[in-house]
Amino acid sequence: MQITKQDLMYEGKGKKLYKTNQNHLVISEFKDDLTAFNAEKKGSEEGKGVLNCKISTEIFKLLESKGVKTHYVETLSDNAMVCQFVKIIPIEVVVRNIATGSLSKRLGIKEGEILPFTLVEFYYKDDALGDPLINDEHALILKCVHSLESLDILRERGRKVNEILRPFFDDKNLMLVDFKLEFGINEKGEIILADEISPDSCRFWDKQTKEKLDKDRFRQDLGSVKVAYEEILKRILG
Repeated sequence: MQITKQDLMYEGKGKKLYKTNQNHLVISEFKDDLTAFNAEKKGSEEGKGVLNCKISTEIFKLLESKGVKTHYVETLSDNAMVCQFVKIIPIEVVVRNIATGSLSKRLGIKEGEILPFTLVEFYYKDDALGDPLINDEHALILKCVHSLESLDILRERGRKVNEILRPFFDDKNLMLVDFKLEFGINEKGEIILADEISPDSCRFWDKQTKEKLDKDRFRQDLGSVKVAYEEILKRILG
């Protein structure tokens, strides 16, 4: 059956989700909008949505080939993909290999210091609260999940994604500094990877120059956002 786009069901900072003629599938349309600091800073970069869709497509395909279940079904157009409908778990799973950003600010660890082990942190998805850092007990109190076992699954999946992507990008002359993952529960009750994996949700540094090739170019007013995203796609396809 041909998949057709129907009503808009949700619009976030970086994507629009549409219902389709198949209840278990949605269309995720990537936007050109840029936001930072919980949407306090806003902008737009023409072509960013297309680049993020293409990058996410390649990474989802890679992860699926390595046994990681994702919501990805197929790419529909330059800026849209068909995905399984999931109920998003309101936890951002942040995986860190190198200190930067909020970790450096919170703990005083020098930016660029390689961590002694991969750090996985949970943040509560709530814009009004600024997506605060939470622990396991907080997650249960907030009813983000129903059990500690679910949190263990999120940690394990985060580390598995890192074990796949870190050497993959290293081979592309890129350092995978840190990244954010979101997970959802599909119609079968499975916890699967959702959202996107792109320079909007990952920090990439060039291995030699340490040049930042991700949304930090927007956050820190470094310019050339689209050029950086194009470079990431070029290296992935290269």
